Amino acid sequence: MSAVMASAGISGSPPTECVTKVAVSISCDNLLDMDAFSKSDPLCVLLMNTSGPHWCEIGRTEKIMNSLNPKFSKSFVIDYYFEMVQKLRFEVYDIDSENCSLQDADFLGELECTMGQIVSSKKLTRPLVMKDKTPAGKGSITICAEERTDNRVVQFEVAARKLDKKDFFGKSDPFLEFYRETGTGWQLAHRTEVVKNNLNPTWRPFQISLQSLCGGDVEKSIKVDCYDYNNSGSHDFIGSFVATLSQIQQTSESFAAEFECINTKKKQKKKGYKNSGVIIVKKCKIVKEYTFLDYIMGGCQINFTIAIDFTGSNGDPRSPMSLHYISPQGFNEYLAAIWAVGNVIQDYDSDKMFPAFGFGAQIPPTMQVCHEFPINFNPSNPFCAGIEGVVQAYQQCLPQVKLYGPTNFSPIINHVAQFGRQALEQQTASNYFVLLIITDGVITDMDETRRAIVNASRLPMSIIIVGVGGADFTAMEFLDGDDGILRSVTGEAAMRDIVQFVPFRQFQHGPQEMLAQSVLAEVPGQVTNFFTTMHLKPPHGDSPPTDISASAPP
Repeated sequence: MSAVMASAGISGSPPTECVTKVAVSISCDNLLDMDAFSKSDPLCVLLMNTSGPHWCEIGRTEKIMNSLNPKFSKSFVIDYYFEMVQKLRFEVYDIDSENCSLQDADFLGELECTMGQIVSSKKLTRPLVMKDKTPAGKGSITICAEERTDNRVVQFEVAARKLDKKDFFGKSDPFLEFYRETGTGWQLAHRTEVVKNNLNPTWRPFQISLQSLCGGDVEKSIKVDCYDYNNSGSHDFIGSFVATLSQIQQTSESFAAEFECINTKKKQKKKGYKNSGVIIVKKCKIVKEYTFLDYIMGGCQINFTIAIDFTGSNGDPRSPMSLHYISPQGFNEYLAAIWAVGNVIQDYDSDKMFPAFGFGAQIPPTMQVCHEFPINFNPSNPFCAGIEGVVQAYQQCLPQVKLYGPTNFSPIINHVAQFGRQALEQQTASNYFVLLIITDGVITDMDETRRAIVNASRLPMSIIIVGVGGADFTAMEFLDGDDGILRSVTGEAAMRDIVQFVPFRQFQHGPQEMLAQSVLAEVPGQVTNFFTTMHLKPPHGDSPPTDISASAPP
């Protein structure tokens, strides 16, 4: 699930009251076929209009191989503000690369609509159009919306035994699909990963929102289908079972619940047919899922550290061409970025004291290059009082240092990571660290930075990079893992995407709060995903996320 930053009431102006949370699920039909020897491999990107021409990515569905009629299992939870026009854009791509990069992808069409249209329709089907607004063949997109009123999830651990062999040269490659019962039929709620070449698979643990699975009613039927995955996109049906969540939960309380996987067609044809395997539910547990606000209001501190790029590529601060040149009006891009983002983040920091560092400059008194120095030149107390304090320290620091190089990000990332490591030892969601790096985008220690980010992805930490100036930001976009999982040079994968990159100039002439909204868009999701994955609850949570009885009201 993805969530939008506006959800936390984070914008430059006072937060508007959120009417409701809405879960949005997506499917497409008759997509353009861009692949010569197979069908398209679609993925849908959801964007929200922040101001004028600016669109902020909310998230992406999974990629579905070889399908012109995909039903995406990943949905998005968006905050719906009744009094605001929230413009959304759904872009569908045929993904041709392993890392799901959009740069190498073929565009299959898009739909622009408002949140109000989706909410009022509940189910909105519209034709897809190309960028020039011509029809994208016969392609269409269907968006289903459902108010999310229940923040409970069901945690599953599922395996299977003796599934039917469907492949001629090997065993089956099974995956499961979970469906909820609706007035108009079965609706997909979750799809597991594929376990290759295994008739006795164990799938990775997963969780499904209770509302997506059964509308919050544990006595409603759930259908579980088991398929053998085929590269062609036409998967072989192995079998299925239907049960209520209440039945699954009660049966799995003392021992693993077993359900016969039945293929009705096979049963009708074959005498003595018993089943097509057994699905084993080892765990089925309903727990409360904490939201970003639950963590904040439950005592979680968001700790912001600011790092400023003082390398030579910014240009001599005395020259009006320099990104560090302070105009007669007391303005430059670095200051604008500090103000815009800082004004929002300081609301979430109770003591309003921000450690602020510089990197890549020769500093007094020895004028040696330093990649991690406090801009107030006080190593024992690098804290600045409020954003005003950061701005003042920056203005006083600038004439005292000599911009130099190289541009190394890893020292400051590793510095903040130390505090993240200490916080993790507390075994509670008491502290989360956000490092804001403001840079002109040139980077020297890419390999070390990749390693530092991969290590930091296992800690309560996020990194926001604001790119100032008009340089080539390809390296920054690479670090932002939106186009696939970031890996270290040795191939070690990040546990999660913790980097958000925003080019400042795209927002330079828009309202300040639009930059802040875009910069901070991914933080709430990163906070909740980390603490949920690590099973950490808010320090002063109203109640721990323990089992809730099957009959408990939402």
